[in-house]
Amino acid sequence: MAFPLAKALSGLSPKPPATRPSLPNFDPRVKEFPPNAVRRKIDHLWRGGFSLGVDLGLSRTGLALSKGYSFRPLTVLQLRGQKLELRLLEIAEDEEADEFIIGLPRTYDGKETTQSNKVRSVAGRLAVKAAERGWRVYLQDEHGTSADASNRMINMGLNKTARKRQNDAYAAVMVLERYFSMSGEAAELILPKDCNLQERLRSGPPRDMDFFSE
Repeated sequence: MAFPLAKALSGLSPKPPATRPSLPNFDPRVKEFPPNAVRRKIDHLWRGGFSLGVDLGLSRTGLALSKGYSFRPLTVLQLRGQKLELRLLEIAEDEEADEFIIGLPRTYDGKETTQSNKVRSVAGRLAVKAAERGWRVYLQDEHGTSADASNRMINMGLNKTARKRQNDAYAAVMVLERYFSMSGEAAELILPKDCNLQERLRSGPPRDMDFFSE
């Protein structure tokens, strides 16, 4: 099951200083599973987990990490299938991430491609495993992010060899930047059909009190 986060975050009424802001008027289902970008926009005091950006390729998968508007490339994996999915879960745990933002390939006019179907298949399987831990999986349009990543690395002065080695990780950075720049409004939640897993998502991940009290 998947549905878009579609409504703009506008028209929030003022809240008393001692009151933390609440979610805007999203679809009731989306209120239950808001992405970190939405939480951060409506509550600047919110101190949740990190977001793991994922750029899935045919043989290489780039990863990046973000908490709010601080982004950094992590690594590039050359794994496929179950090995890739398990490694993604391990990295999310190591990096204290509680959501995956996976780039979804689209054409310039917004149409999905053959690769989009493959990405959706991986995202669907990962969403089931992630939900067992209380983590969420979202898809974010990644059209143009590879070119953006290449331009970013050129501007940083990286040579051709370094750019080739890190391009996938920087593409994942671009996916995260787009996700946060749009405040999560264009992200698409991949929700497991299993009601028990949905309930697990409502409960959220176990909290590390040292981490959340920073």
